[in-house]
Formats: sequence, structure tokens, C-alpha cells
Amino acid sequence: MTNSKHSYRRRPCAPGFMIVFTTALLLAIALAPASQADTDAPNNALIVLGDSISAGYGIDVEKGWVRLLADKISQAGFDTSVVNASISGNTTADGLTRLPQLLVTHQPAIVVVELGGNDGLRGHPLKKMRDNLQRIVNLSESAGARVLLLGIEIPPNYGQRYTDEFRASFAQIAGTNDLAFVPFILRDIALNSDLMQKDGIHPTQAAQRQLVDIVWPSLQPMLEATASQN
Repeated sequence: MTNSKHSYRRRPCAPGFMIVFTTALLLAIALAPASQADTDAPNNALIVLGDSISAGYGIDVEKGWVRLLADKISQAGFDTSVVNASISGNTTADGLTRLPQLLVTHQPAIVVVELGGNDGLRGHPLKKMRDNLQRIVNLSESAGARVLLLGIEIPPNYGQRYTDEFRASFAQIAGTNDLAFVPFILRDIALNSDLMQKDGIHPTQAAQRQLVDIVWPSLQPMLEATASQN
């Protein structure tokens, strides 16, 4: 029978193992405060979740209204980074699909939603569009972001009833959720042929500063509220 004193004697750890273990432990301790600091950092990002109007369709995107808005925000003294997450052709369903990752990546303080035009131009069911917009609002607010909703209008291709319900859908979502709201982002632009591209849908480069002027009165108080909390 083997002597138990010798069978269970603990062998000393090899010097190399102790060096690796100690280094790993110190590295973990060093990284912990940085991780906490990242969590506590103020959220100063603004995401524009839009379609071709915000993506700069048919113009130089660097001269589009979102880029001009970023310049205006900086000039006004706000420490806010602007992320243009707009893609031409996107519907509310597309925006809803992309939003969760955008929220994780950028942790925005403000989400500007400029979607719905493609839903209407394609005759999508308006209840589904409203449901998508509501879910976009819910996700954004659950992530701690304020939402600015930008409404759009469409030509009466699908009849006046559809057109009227489409227009009212944005006001309904804004009212239900008490959102900052711009009823029509192309106000005073859509019927001016000098400010619209030949397709009659997209604003020209000359209209981009006017778009900023339309959005700014609703956005500025949100920026001020965000700055006061940071």
C-alpha cells in the first residue's frame, strides 16, 4: 500500500507558470477601471436614421444636410458627434433592423428618425409602418436616447385616403410618445422646382441648408437638454 503522505504531496509551481498567472491577474485589475470609465462616459452621439433624403441622394454627401447639421452643431458649441446612418431606399422596416447594432455601437443621446417615405411610395400597409416607427422609438428610448421624428409627405398615387392617413401617421406617433416633431421635412421645398431634383422626390444641393433650418428649432432644445445632463 502506498504511503498517503507521499502520494498527495503538492508539487511546487513552476516559475514560468507563476509569472504568466501574475501577469494575467495584474492585467485584469488594470483593465477593470477603464471598462467602468467607458460605461460612465457621457453619451454625446446623435444618430440620423434615414433614407435617401438624409443619405444625400443625387448630391455630394459631404454637402448634404446631415453634414451641414454637424457643422452647425459644432459651431453652436455642442460637444456632439453626428453619425449619418442613412441608406437610400431604406424603409421603416430596414431602419428597425439596423437600429439595435447602431445603438450598441454609438450609444447615442439623440436619434433623429427620417424614415417612412419609401414605405409610402411603395404602398406599404400604414399600420405596419406605424408599428415599425413605434418600435424604433421604443428601442431608442430604452437605450436612453431622445427621439426627433421627421415627417414626410407623398404624392396621392394611392388615393387621397391613403395619402391623408400616411401624413397623419407621423403626427400620431409623435403625439402618442410626446416626441420632438417636424411634420414635414421638405416644407417650402417640395413644391419649389428650383429646390427639387428632376425626379420630384429628392431635394437639390441648394436646398440642404434649408433642411437644416427646418430641423434646427426642434433639435436645438434637445441638444441643450443633453448638454445640461452631461
